[in-house]
Amino acid sequence: MLDPKILEDFGAKMSALLANTPAKDIEKNAKAMMGGFFAKLDLVTREEFDVQAEVLARTRDKLTALEARVEALEKARSGQ
Repeated sequence: MLDPKILEDFGAKMSALLANTPAKDIEKNAKAMMGGFFAKLDLVTREEFDVQAEVLARTRDKLTALEARVEALEKARSGQ
């Protein structure tokens, strides 16, 4: 059976080897380019989206309650 220490050493050596290759530079440049591209777009994070969805749901609930209240007031007024 393989010794876990050998696998860890192999993984560390491979990571070190890849860190010193042009592939790592290409990855960094691609990430920077994509980051710049996405920064230009009008995007929001998932967290911001979820917060706004919750605000919208609460607002919708309040609107429904206010509509019911107005309807009840209008009925009471017309019944006088």
